[in-house]
Amino acid sequence: MMLQQIKNNLVSAQKEKNENKVSTLRMLISAVNNKAINKRALAVGKEPNLSEEELVKKSELADQEIIDVIFSEAKKRKEAAFEYEKGNRPELAQKEKAELEILSVYLPVQMGEEEIRKLVADAIAKTGAKDAKDIGKLMGALMPATKGKADGNLVSKIVKELLSKN
Repeated sequence: MMLQQIKNNLVSAQKEKNENKVSTLRMLISAVNNKAINKRALAVGKEPNLSEEELVKKSELADQEIIDVIFSEAKKRKEAAFEYEKGNRPELAQKEKAELEILSVYLPVQMGEEEIRKLVADAIAKTGAKDAKDIGKLMGALMPATKGKADGNLVSKIVKELLSKN
């Protein structure tokens, strides 16, 4: 369903002659297709005698898998924009930021810092984490609740900050 929405938005962008949006959505569709191809290859590797119908079914991506691809692509844009700014290339950084803005439309709403702090505090109480050596255990408990909804770097920063207060 999500892939169809992206394809519909691509058609709209083509009609609007919005070249940046068209190229970004084409890139996204390509990344999603690559993920589906990889999934198909894994299915063939595990079960080589599958029919074409079964292969098509096993290689279809769920919406969450598509969101994971979008997160990956958004992260690439964010990192590239940062590097371009660092390298004094503002025009390229702006292009990456524009692409990131287009991609972010398809991402779930991100958690706020206060909401993350509450989750971290609850996880510390639940896991009994005391210091830096417990970060792995704590992050393991937090990631299912924050996956796709919070920036991992921000979660990690808050975890370290709250553990250092204990």
